[in-house]
Amino acid sequence: MKHNLTAVEEAFLKETPLQEISTKTPYIATDSFPKLGLLSALSFLEWVCKNPQGVVSLPTGKTASYFQHYTHFLLDNWDNKKGKELLDKYGLSGVKKPSLSGLSFVQMGEFFPIDPKQHNSLYNYAVEHYIKGFGFDKDNSLLINSEEIELPEGKHFSEVFPDNSIDLSLRYREAKTAQEQLQKASIFKIDDWCTSYENKIREKGGIGFFLSGIGPDGHIAFNTRGAAHFSSTRLTETNFETQAVTAVDLGGIEVSRNRLVITIGLGTLRANPDNKAIVFAAGEAIADVIKHSVEDKPSVYYPATSIQWLKNARFYLTEGAAVKLEDAIDCYYKCSPWNHQKTERAVIELCKKINKFGSKLELSDLKADKYCSMIPDLNENTVQSVIDSIQAKLKKGMEREQNQVYYHTGPHHDDIMLGIMPSTNRQSRDASNELHFSVLTSGSNAVTNSFVYDLLVETKELLNQGKIEMVNFPDFFKDGYKYKWDKDIYHYLDSIAEQNDEEKRRGVCHRTVRALVTIWKVKNVEELREAIYEVLTILKNSYDGGINPPKVQQLKGMIREFEEELVWAHYGIMVKNVHHLHLGFYRGDTSFEKNVLPILEDFRKYKPTVISLAMDPQGSGPDTHYKVLQNIAKAVEAWNEEEDLSNLRIVGYRNVWFRYNPWDVEVLVPVSLNSLATLEKSFKECYITQVNASFPSYQLDGAFSDVTQRVWVEQHKQIQLLLGKNYFYQNDSPLLRATHGMIYHRELTVEQFLAESQKLGKAMEN
Repeated sequence: MKHNLTAVEEAFLKETPLQEISTKTPYIATDSFPKLGLLSALSFLEWVCKNPQGVVSLPTGKTASYFQHYTHFLLDNWDNKKGKELLDKYGLSGVKKPSLSGLSFVQMGEFFPIDPKQHNSLYNYAVEHYIKGFGFDKDNSLLINSEEIELPEGKHFSEVFPDNSIDLSLRYREAKTAQEQLQKASIFKIDDWCTSYENKIREKGGIGFFLSGIGPDGHIAFNTRGAAHFSSTRLTETNFETQAVTAVDLGGIEVSRNRLVITIGLGTLRANPDNKAIVFAAGEAIADVIKHSVEDKPSVYYPATSIQWLKNARFYLTEGAAVKLEDAIDCYYKCSPWNHQKTERAVIELCKKINKFGSKLELSDLKADKYCSMIPDLNENTVQSVIDSIQAKLKKGMEREQNQVYYHTGPHHDDIMLGIMPSTNRQSRDASNELHFSVLTSGSNAVTNSFVYDLLVETKELLNQGKIEMVNFPDFFKDGYKYKWDKDIYHYLDSIAEQNDEEKRRGVCHRTVRALVTIWKVKNVEELREAIYEVLTILKNSYDGGINPPKVQQLKGMIREFEEELVWAHYGIMVKNVHHLHLGFYRGDTSFEKNVLPILEDFRKYKPTVISLAMDPQGSGPDTHYKVLQNIAKAVEAWNEEEDLSNLRIVGYRNVWFRYNPWDVEVLVPVSLNSLATLEKSFKECYITQVNASFPSYQLDGAFSDVTQRVWVEQHKQIQLLLGKNYFYQNDSPLLRATHGMIYHRELTVEQFLAESQKLGKAMEN
């Protein structure tokens, strides 16, 4: 299918192996998240050059960071060598530098109600990044400011909706109280404001350039699944997927679940038939939604399908986000030499397509399949060769190793558990093995204000009741608090065994006291009470999702560290073997000393024979994963110059956000029902800040451990379909007979790992 691509788009398309575009909406796939930002910035500036007085609506949040970075970079370097090289390369050679000052900016959405001065309001984001950052004229812009929406009797939204909760059923039912009457009248006032906002957009001729990310349900702006394709600007509820992804911004699902939004509609995007509407997306986690959004007919089930009606609509994707598109699958098989990995994929996916066990596949089935028919030397033994290679990977995952030193790393707390916990459990059962668990960032953002507030209230009460006995020891505040941190751990674990919830909570309060003494340098009980009061006051006066002062962030981080120690103590790992490295990049320090050296020093000290880490193929997930991977790679590279690492193994794992396929990996680890039960029990007992899932996965309204179990079970079914159920149920191995889940992970040499990290680094650094 031919599409009318611009000069910039044609230049980017030439760099990709995907030359044929057959989707209903054209797309371009890039090899990294930063390059996606570069493409978006160049496309935006290309459009501005032709439409200097145009109307634009631009994205907010983390997804937009590279788009903004490259827009600034290109404008700042338009006439020098650095800028011209990019402009010449990507279709803008000789084009005069555009000005953004004549553009009209339209804010596409906002939480409601929200104080516009809060850092997590989208109004504040738009003002800081676009009005000030891009130099847009505020008077020529349309912004959504909750405080400027007039309500009856001149009241503030906090008076009308004191708990920030809005019952939209009042649009249709009778108000039962005076407060409900006020709220009902206010809702209609807000509806009138939304209609006026829509009219102002249309008076400007409609949006001419629209750039937006896409939600896990396919939403654009806040048009969630089920939104009408002709919808206009409105006040509306959101769905769980949207609430989950906005929970981090708003301070937890408890807040985002009750917060409504004002959003432009899908019909708003189509008011201008020439609208250059671009949806950009990164990472394999969004691949299913992308497939439906660009290949399916328009449907309210996938809101992004609505832009198919626009002749200038585009999807800009990373290769990971495009991986499930038919074009991408075709290219996978056709655009590079055939190897056994492709044979594995073709056969395993054929089993799923025709719902047939691998052992039952016939040669005629393979010949009839589009991709299996491409297998070189296709014959009666082809399926068996795949079965043999998968069984070899399983055998590797079942090996009992001895005399190993494992150094397991996680970008965040719980990453190791959700990635490879059944493997670490088996490793810990042999006394000759030594295990270390290292978390490389603080994790403070995963702890809500309300959790800390309630914990400190309990700590204060226990202190007043004399139940925090350690503060009475004469040397506690001098240096006693530094010792016996493992005592808090075993107090908590003993309480789990006793099923004593009160004592479990007291164990958490003990660790909280140690943290307070450490951070606030408390000298006595009275100062301890003052520190507790100080934090309670700060939290009481903070808004949900607000940025905490450094000391409060540190307190939250130390609570997460306690949780990590609890998890691994379940399996006999001592507190001294759980490391908290606090790499500097999280605080803006990118130096070798603060990011690489802490890891390198641990390598020198513990001399691991196996190092594990989370691997993200395109840097498209959380930036933390990519940055941690690169810092570990630099540490391995430096250590490799000091010692012979020819026998060092690097294990790459993924968790609930990004998944491997069986053809991507070298090792398959069988997971027993007992391991699944252990996962659930230890996660919910130990990750106390996460058990109520304040920041859940959009895939499930529950704990991450539940999502992980689903993934492991799905992966087992994938292998079971190839090998057959009887392979597991009637196997001589008790472990395989007990298998009900499966983990996939990489196993690389140092040379292979460094080569992959360098390739990823080059793509990310452009």
